[in-house]
Amino acid sequence: MQYLSDILLGVIEGITEFLPISSTGHLLLAEHWLGARSDTYNIVIQAGAILAVTLIYWRRIMDLLLNFRVPENRDYLIKLTLAFLITAILGLIVKKLGFQLPDTIQPIAWALVIGGIWMLVAEHFAAKLPDSSRITLRVAIAVGLAQVVAGVFPGTSRSAATIFVAMLLGTSNRAAATEFAFLVGIPTMYAASGYELLKQVSHGGTEGDWLSLAIAFVVSTITAFVAVKWLLTYIRSHRFTAFAIYRIAFGGLLLALTAAGILA
Repeated sequence: MQYLSDILLGVIEGITEFLPISSTGHLLLAEHWLGARSDTYNIVIQAGAILAVTLIYWRRIMDLLLNFRVPENRDYLIKLTLAFLITAILGLIVKKLGFQLPDTIQPIAWALVIGGIWMLVAEHFAAKLPDSSRITLRVAIAVGLAQVVAGVFPGTSRSAATIFVAMLLGTSNRAAATEFAFLVGIPTMYAASGYELLKQVSHGGTEGDWLSLAIAFVVSTITAFVAVKWLLTYIRSHRFTAFAIYRIAFGGLLLALTAAGILA
């Protein structure tokens, strides 16, 4: 049963980490029935999802790094770096202030519902803008800030926050906004995972079932790879409306279950 739980949690993490539906809410709900996992465990399965996106964008990443002298690449990479630095610096400040993620369902459920409504409104206004794939300086800054907001308010969804702020501020092309959001997310999530893992090592908290960790990691990587590949194809001809409706329905369900006393 333990390894079946690892497979299920790996699938949930892989599907929800980069889709704009919030991995936190889904994992909290899963852990309610399957049992809570260690911080190390959560870091490992998240790392699997990050690795999947790194593999998907590997050619794009290498092109940016190896052809830095090309003006377009240099400009893009500078803006990626700016967005990452904003997130990293503000994220460290938030950590130093002692911010703790909620471990209850209700605030995350509200974030899911409010975020879903916001996605519908944002999609409506973004559709009125002329199609543009350009990443401006203000888009880069806003994406960096959006990642911090998503980290402070679990359930917001990092991908949803970054994609839609980019779309509303001028990068109205869904594919371009998604690519920038995901590319910024790669170093951000590696850095966050590395930071948390070092904390675990320094406090001697990395002990556990290594086979369990390996299973969850592999499943998360494979599932995330498939999910993101599908998403990138889907958004070429579809809006994010279905994800917004799902968030509202899922958040509403969680609120109903907490009101009924089934979830805490």
